[in-house]
Amino acid sequence: MNGRHFTTLGHGLWKTLTLNTVIAIGITLFGDHGFWSNLVYSQCIGLSIGAAIDIGRHFFIQDWRNQLRRLVGIVPVGVVLGFFVGNFVADMLLGGSAFHYWLTSPNKAWGMLFLSLVAGTVLTHVFVSRELLAVEREKAEAARRQASEAQLRLLETQLEPHMLFNTLANLRALIAVDPTRAQTMLDHMIAYLRATLSASRTDPSRPHTLHDEFARLQDYLELMAIRMGPRLQFTLDLPDALRHHAVPPLLLQPLVENSIQHGLEPKVEGGSIRVSANLSDELLCLEVEDTGLGLPPPDTRRTGFGLQQVHERLSTAFGTLGTIKTGAARAGGTLVSITFPLNP
Repeated sequence: MNGRHFTTLGHGLWKTLTLNTVIAIGITLFGDHGFWSNLVYSQCIGLSIGAAIDIGRHFFIQDWRNQLRRLVGIVPVGVVLGFFVGNFVADMLLGGSAFHYWLTSPNKAWGMLFLSLVAGTVLTHVFVSRELLAVEREKAEAARRQASEAQLRLLETQLEPHMLFNTLANLRALIAVDPTRAQTMLDHMIAYLRATLSASRTDPSRPHTLHDEFARLQDYLELMAIRMGPRLQFTLDLPDALRHHAVPPLLLQPLVENSIQHGLEPKVEGGSIRVSANLSDELLCLEVEDTGLGLPPPDTRRTGFGLQQVHERLSTAFGTLGTIKTGAARAGGTLVSITFPLNP
């Protein structure tokens, strides 16, 4: 039984107690018994009716959308059963006799039974409306999650060939300069693609963790280091406490590709890349910092394919809570940081 069910029961109990009290006040104002006696009978009858209907729903309704019509039988049976059980309990508490009341005032007794039927129907309608609304909300949330996952997978399929074409272009350039290193790079590329393909065929319900993301980055940067040689140094900083947290796949690699392609490769002496993860105020912050040429002038700056895809994937997965910022690094070059909730 989940927390939502307990919350719904709590709201229903308070509504029942309140309605029972209102009925007791009304009977006292227009009847000939004291308020305390009316309150005890009203609460015993109302709670018994609620329990009888709730038990009937529990055993006979598992699917609200397809079995809702069963309430037509459950409610009147529950009201009649709860009415007499509640009278019996109240008799035990107060030492009265509801049977004697039926003999001396049958019209009033039938009126109380009818009032109980109306009250039980109203409370059941309120509860059912709340339950159906909760079911629809759950379905809408599930549909939203499925749409977001589908969108993320679509964006991922666009990123993977983009990465592959960039890597093949790097390999082609290296073949003409250093065939031996090109052969080594090709071997690493085959191993990298094999690992990537295996990861894409795993159970989709298995989360893609920061450990997986950084492991893929490690393979990719090792691949690029073969081509660039000593002109490329890199550092991956992933705290152990964050290793198993789930993130969208291929979130960092486009940023690293941009750093190499636009920052480090055009620079004669090359430089370094540092990729890090840290937690701040329940927000996960991932940073890609390089010592390359830095950002171009604002009037010539444009958003590349990889950066645009990362922005769209953050928006799809986290809405306005996912952000990406680009600026100058502390030691020169470029710093790109993305933030999103650790547990969306």
